Amino acid sequence: MNHCYDSTIAAISTAMSNSGIGIVRMSGPKAVEIVDRVYRGKKEKKLSDQKSHTIHYGYIVDGNDTVDEVLVMLMRGPHSYTGEDTVEINCHGGVYIVKRILEILIKNGARPAEPGEFTKRAFLNGRLDLSQAEAVGDLITSQNEYALQSSINQLKGNVKKKINEIRKKIIYHTAFIETALDDPEHISVDGYGEELRIVVDDLLKEIKSLLDTCDDGRIIKEGIQTVILGKPNAGKSSLLNVLIGEDRAIVTDIAGTTRDVLEEHINLQGISLNIMDTAGIRDTKDIVEKIGVDKAKSQAGKADLIIYVIDASSPLDENDNEILSLIQGKTSIILLNKSDLDMIVTKQEVEKAYFASNLAKKENETEKENSFNVPIIEVSAKNQQGIDELENTLKNMFFAGNLSFNDEIYITNVRHKTALQDADTALQKVIESIDAGMPEDFYSIDLLDAYESLGNITGETMGEDLVNEIFSKFCMGK
Repeated sequence: MNHCYDSTIAAISTAMSNSGIGIVRMSGPKAVEIVDRVYRGKKEKKLSDQKSHTIHYGYIVDGNDTVDEVLVMLMRGPHSYTGEDTVEINCHGGVYIVKRILEILIKNGARPAEPGEFTKRAFLNGRLDLSQAEAVGDLITSQNEYALQSSINQLKGNVKKKINEIRKKIIYHTAFIETALDDPEHISVDGYGEELRIVVDDLLKEIKSLLDTCDDGRIIKEGIQTVILGKPNAGKSSLLNVLIGEDRAIVTDIAGTTRDVLEEHINLQGISLNIMDTAGIRDTKDIVEKIGVDKAKSQAGKADLIIYVIDASSPLDENDNEILSLIQGKTSIILLNKSDLDMIVTKQEVEKAYFASNLAKKENETEKENSFNVPIIEVSAKNQQGIDELENTLKNMFFAGNLSFNDEIYITNVRHKTALQDADTALQKVIESIDAGMPEDFYSIDLLDAYESLGNITGETMGEDLVNEIFSKFCMGK
């Protein structure tokens, strides 16, 4: 899938702020010709005479004016990021300097690049498939170690490889059916449905294994949607401040200080938490506080994780019972806070209250005793005790203590998930057709639908409008 472009594009690839260095990137058929007009080397007369993948020291000039002292990297296509002739100018990082150099390149024949256009050209020139190109965007925006590692592995092509393996099997059997239908005298399809059913069952298992990673993939990429619940003055805001390392939330001895949802993004041991401190849950007649309580309950219903903070220095009451009913069936951690004070609430008491809060769901005493699996940790937000145990528990709860990126593929992209679901649906129709004894040409229709759906992941069956939309979300200069 090679494309030829008449235009040469240029953009600033580093952040627009004063810094040590800045990079202005240019790609296209006239990239070397344009840089020759504005570069004056210490030794080289013309960069067009130099070898690819070399770096040259000199100056960028605008007519008779010297603009900056630079290093210029020369990379000729097809062995470059975009697959085209590419030049990267490393200059000093002042905002004015990089803008001035970009303006000089444009004045000499380049045009401003659109967002993501360098990576788009890499895709259209066959240097990257679409899953790898999207991984570039994810790599730039990754907010934790797991997201970074997942993006790197997708950039290496692990998603592409797996999808191509599945598509290869699908197209082989589609081609066989079509050939057999065209030449029934020499190719028999007797009993082929049973053989195909085994193949499609295996394909469905492979797709299901990929879809099963989507929840982990979303958490890797977006973070764990976490809600802190508890009664007023239980120490929720103090816990939030400890986790983010600053006094973000107002902490007082006055119950009901938090009236709304306070959101923060934090990183614990390489995993991200999008954490929300909510209003203390209690029966209240204060209209504003009641709105905050209702919001807290709503957020709890949508959360990946609930951290329930109990003031262990005060007895449990009906408000605790309500919160315990909210966490039924949800991934949760219970913190017995204020362990630096005299603790009158025990783990056993919390466990007993947990079951008492949801009597309707209990079938028998044995099931009740075996169904409690919510970690309970004694902490002191004030003295930062138990926080390490909390962090380790979180990691174990979501990733079984370790994420392996050697062989495992994690689907982190919603678009990829949708394509896999569409392929799954199409293959299920193949099974239905086989079981119903339908003619073989029915099989090939749905097989091709599955093939096309999976091709959307790698970009082999994408429409131009969708391609443009995907790359428009990239940052400028990438």
